[in-house]
This record gives sequence, C-alpha cells and structure tokens, in this order.
Amino acid sequence: EYKDDGYLCEGFAVWDDASAKRPGILVFPEWGGVGEYTHKRAQMLGELGFNAFVVDVYGKGIRPNTPETCEAEMMKYATDRPLLRRRARCGLDELRKVPNTDLSKLAAIGYCFGGMVVLEMARDGQNDLAGVVSFHGVLATPMPLRPDTYRGKVLVLHGANDPVVPDDQTLAFWKEMRDAKANWEFVAYGKALHTFTNWLMPEDGPPPAAYNNRANRRSWIAMQDFFKEIFA
Repeated sequence: EYKDDGYLCEGFAVWDDASAKRPGILVFPEWGGVGEYTHKRAQMLGELGFNAFVVDVYGKGIRPNTPETCEAEMMKYATDRPLLRRRARCGLDELRKVPNTDLSKLAAIGYCFGGMVVLEMARDGQNDLAGVVSFHGVLATPMPLRPDTYRGKVLVLHGANDPVVPDDQTLAFWKEMRDAKANWEFVAYGKALHTFTNWLMPEDGPPPAAYNNRANRRSWIAMQDFFKEIFA
C-alpha cells in the first residue's frame, strides 16, 4: 500500500536483495488495472535481473472487469493528463523505495492504457527514467512532448493492425517525436491487433484485441535489447 496525496493505492513489487543492486522497472497495467497479468510481467522482469514495481493508477480495490467499467475508469485519467502524470510520478517514488534498486538505472514499461502512461511520463520530462517502452499503447495526447524536455529514450512496440490506434494517430505521434527531436524508435508488428502481448486474450481472435504469440515474443526481446542499451 502507498498513498498519492492521501489517495490509497496498492501496487506490486518484485525484488532480490541477495545480489548486487538491480535496475528498477516501473510496470503500468492495461485498462483493467493491477492484476494477474502485470504481476506475472513483474516476476518475468525479476527473472531477467530487474527489480519491478507495478503501479496502481486507479487506487486500492478499484479493479474494473468489464469493457464498460474499464473504459469508464481509464477515461478519468485519459481526460486528466496532469492527474495521470502525478499518479505516475508517485509510482516512480515507490519504485525508488524497493530494496536493492539501482536508482541510477530506472525505466518504465506499459501495456495499452499503461503504454499511454509511460509516454506521458516522457512528455512530462520525468528524466529519472532512462527510457520508456509502450506495448500497444494509446499514442494520442493533448499535451505533446516539447523539445529539450525528455532526455531519455522512447521505444514504441505497436500492432500494425491495431484498430484502437489508427494510422492517423500513428503518423501524428511520429510528427510529435520528430518535432520534439526525441530519441525514439517505433516497431510495428504485422497482423498484430490491440493487446497483442496478453496471453489471457484469445489467440488470433477477432478485432479489436487478440493475443499474438509471435508479436509478443518479438516485442519482449526488443524491450530487453532496449534495456541493454539504456543501462549500458
């Protein structure tokens, strides 16, 4: 449990205090909030040699479980980017408290809604993060990145067939990154829809969202290569 200005949240931490200090990774969930999927992702990061903290954007006990309730909860933050950025910063403060975390090597990853969150952290100039990784994240923002704001690196891992993020949103994001002179990389996976990394979804199901094993595997490798670069 932790609090953001008195608002109670409940995250999930993974660490190893029996070895040398480890880089710390923030994990931001999809629109359903903290749960089984992001717990497993944090544990997978632990197995790779990282400490991880899953951030609770919604608050303790708020775990929507239908498309309608998930969208309603997510939109509270999608329509209030300053609040979203503050809640993300609070999560970063909690990551710093995780035992045996190397505070000079921090990054953030996020899935869908969480992908939008990590991009907002970059736009907010949260420069303690050496890099951010968006997995099938929402790319649009009312508060675009400004030049000379974020010094870290941005990696976007995108489903080329994602109807939630249409091509015009993708092109607008590219323009935003160019105009900001950001250090960014964008990878699009063929045949991948929204939520392509989530094995709890049906594989190769109908739009808009489906698990894609190939894209999931490739994107996880891309993330690891990105971390090797930013933490070198």
